[in-house]
Amino acid sequence: METTHPGYIDDKPSLERRLKRIEGQVRGIGKMIDEDRYCIDILTQVSAVTSALESVALSLLDDHLHHCVAHAGEHGDLEEKLTEASAAIARLVRS
Repeated sequence: METTHPGYIDDKPSLERRLKRIEGQVRGIGKMIDEDRYCIDILTQVSAVTSALESVALSLLDDHLHHCVAHAGEHGDLEEKLTEASAAIARLVRS
């Protein structure tokens, strides 16, 4: 049986850094609420975190398409991976 690695393996350090940064932003939002900051300022930060998470999601999706789906195409499992990718895209669009 062939062993595969995740499509994001080459981007893993970058993804981890981005997620740590997002984690810090989320903690910052908590601190803003704790400090009774202005609602619009908090909403601006929430929007920034949402955008950052969407960027991570798109990066992971791109890696999935280029690695996992392409690999499945080479090994006869393409339909399942395309269905899986389509469902993931639908979830991202709805969020």
